[in-house]
Amino acid sequence: MSELPPQTSIKRWLVTTNHKDVGILYIATALFFLIAGGVLALLFRAHLWEFGGTGLLTNNEYNQSVSIHGLLMVFWFISPLGFGFGNYIVPLQLGAQDMAFPRLNALSYWFYLFSGLLVIVSFFQGATWANGWYMYAPLNVPIYNPGYTLTMGGNTTILALTLFVLSTTLSTVNFLTTIHCCRAEGLGLWNMPLVSWGILLTVWMMLFAFAALLAALILMLTDRLLLTQYFSSTEQGSSLLWGHLFWFFGHPEVYIVFFPALGIMFETFQTFTGRRIVGRKWVIIAMVLVAVQSFLVWMHHMFLTTINLPIKTLFMATTIGISLPFDLMVFALIYTMVKGRVRFTTPFLFSLGALVLFIIGGITGVFLGAVVLDYEFRGTYWVVAHFHYVMVSGVTALIGGLYYWWPKISGKMYDERLGKLSFAVYFVGFNLLYFPMFLAWETPRRVFHYPEGTELYHQLATVGAFVIGMGVLLVFITLAKSFVLGPDAPDNPWTYTRTAEWATTSPPPLENWPNRPSYASGRLEFVDDATAADGGAVAHEQTGEAESLEADHEDHASIWPFGIGIGMFVMFLGLSGLTPYVADFATARGADLPGTVTGSENVLYPVLSLIGVGILGTALFQYGREEFNAPEMAIAERWPFGGVGTTKTGVWFFLASDVVVFGAVIGAYVFMRLHAGWGNFETVPPSATIGLINTYVLITSSFTVILALVMAERGNKRGLLASMGVTLLLGLTFLGIKGYEWGQEFAHDIYWFTELQYSLYFVTTGLHAFHVILGLLIAAFMIYRIVTVDAYLTDDRPVEYFGLYWHFVDIVWVILFPLFYLM
Repeated sequence: MSELPPQTSIKRWLVTTNHKDVGILYIATALFFLIAGGVLALLFRAHLWEFGGTGLLTNNEYNQSVSIHGLLMVFWFISPLGFGFGNYIVPLQLGAQDMAFPRLNALSYWFYLFSGLLVIVSFFQGATWANGWYMYAPLNVPIYNPGYTLTMGGNTTILALTLFVLSTTLSTVNFLTTIHCCRAEGLGLWNMPLVSWGILLTVWMMLFAFAALLAALILMLTDRLLLTQYFSSTEQGSSLLWGHLFWFFGHPEVYIVFFPALGIMFETFQTFTGRRIVGRKWVIIAMVLVAVQSFLVWMHHMFLTTINLPIKTLFMATTIGISLPFDLMVFALIYTMVKGRVRFTTPFLFSLGALVLFIIGGITGVFLGAVVLDYEFRGTYWVVAHFHYVMVSGVTALIGGLYYWWPKISGKMYDERLGKLSFAVYFVGFNLLYFPMFLAWETPRRVFHYPEGTELYHQLATVGAFVIGMGVLLVFITLAKSFVLGPDAPDNPWTYTRTAEWATTSPPPLENWPNRPSYASGRLEFVDDATAADGGAVAHEQTGEAESLEADHEDHASIWPFGIGIGMFVMFLGLSGLTPYVADFATARGADLPGTVTGSENVLYPVLSLIGVGILGTALFQYGREEFNAPEMAIAERWPFGGVGTTKTGVWFFLASDVVVFGAVIGAYVFMRLHAGWGNFETVPPSATIGLINTYVLITSSFTVILALVMAERGNKRGLLASMGVTLLLGLTFLGIKGYEWGQEFAHDIYWFTELQYSLYFVTTGLHAFHVILGLLIAAFMIYRIVTVDAYLTDDRPVEYFGLYWHFVDIVWVILFPLFYLM
């Protein structure tokens, strides 16, 4: 499917893979979740009008509203809005025709949308998640939450978050590959626009941070769906384990949210002051330092735990240290204003407002970075106010970006007076909402009642919530009026722009450029197709790619990403109702479950799971069969991955993320065992002989994959088919031996739900077995392609990519074997 329907057709938005369409879908969906999260905020702020509560919400409803508000805003609104701009703008700024993997880009959007819809569905399953967006252990498992969190709604929310993380993983791999491999000729990393720099550093952080979160969610889901015991007891260190896993993600997430907004601030300051950012190279260095340091400060969220004081002092130092690069960036923005001629347009006002709010948030955050002060402020409204001054300052800059690129996206100009009015109402409402929380700092966070003496501050905050809501509504009114009645926008409505997106029409054509963009001369030029063809062969050879210089045509549509999203949605919805809270399991765990226990008695959920698996399998199969020609840049800057190849680079990025997932799960085993005392830990007694046999089986399968690549390079179909077939048989042998081993353990009453050490063993080796199963499904599909269409004989790269994945799975087992079988 190469032709796109018109934008007025619903079909267009279901099948599109074009980066600009996907960007619009992200922006529109993120704004929808802003409304959903905002309505919840207005509900609980109205409930807090009186110190005893207005009775608008019950206690459980209040907890659900606060928790889902936080989840929606942090995960489903702020980051996706930034990546909506990233999808639309970054390929234009790089001089690319599309993202590196257009279908993967569409798939990441559909995972994002359906994950958000799962959260909405959770409200209709009795009750939704109610334990805060940080999901602290052991309160994140049902056994400690009788009543509302024992329902399926909590499972659905965690499954939704897992699907969201899968979406971000796909998006991260795509953006990293695009920015590193698809830059126009002459556009080095150092000279990239600061918006693209913000996105690049964001996705590098996401690659590792979200992998840690995915590992934490996998462990929590096994507790909730399979009754394992990772987070069911504070005595075994589960609270500390969750804190380490979650905040290793959670603190980089602050910068993941803020960096796209920071790039927008830099861009709009340059445009509306008429000068380049002061100290640009130092600003980039500062951003890189923050991205690296963000993974070295997570433990300041754990100052109130039993971690010893020297470690806390070390993390206090790293926390203060990470503020220093931000000081440089703030002063660069201020000095740029001083040296330039400021034009107070709507985008600039929002960016300037974001800077003011961020400064306040940063200063108040210094208090929390000190161990002694953190003991006083932690868990109070001081944290709530500081957190929102930092996070929502990013939202403020993103709204500025919406106004800034609105003419490029819509082709329409907006009413400047209405835009400035929306900023004024928004900015006043923001400070009226959050600043009184500093004054009411002694109020514990997430409480539905508060001390009588702070009533005035809470009432001011409630008024501010409705005022900021009016400001957001004015933004929508301004843009809606512009879209319907606004004058046509010129290609470049702003003076002093510095980036390539303003060099094309508003809105841009489907493939962005009539000719190839090039910075070879030091400035943006457009080279005709003949020039591109003449110089392309050499550059193409340098990338290590084997296909022809230009595809016959470029595709922009596929229905199968949408189909895969539907399958995941149905399957995950079915899984939410499969919690086996039946008497036998409760007895096996020694659990004393009060009240009514809900389980999987409703046959609807198992049926939904099977239907979802069927839809997912069919859509994945058709996705693999579909002939899809993505835009290929024959001449591009690819440092530091020149000679690697675009798809191979993407595979390496994915494997890097998977390394963190396995590292976190294996690290959880090591942490729990050390906490209990390494020598005192009663391990599962698997047979070392069986483990050794399975090790030989997997290592042998790696050799057969290498043989398959050799056969593909030689064009030997029979040899390729035989090698892949043997690999498949060896993988099935590994699973068969593993199944026999587990069966022997079950026969001796060793189950994953009876003791912590058994949970650690079964989940860690089970995650590896799941990867083996995925690899075997890929191998079976490749065998099908070899038999039916003689695939991989003229292009052996897919065999190489499969080999990379399979070798990684084998290496993981080589680590697991001594850890579980010999120690």
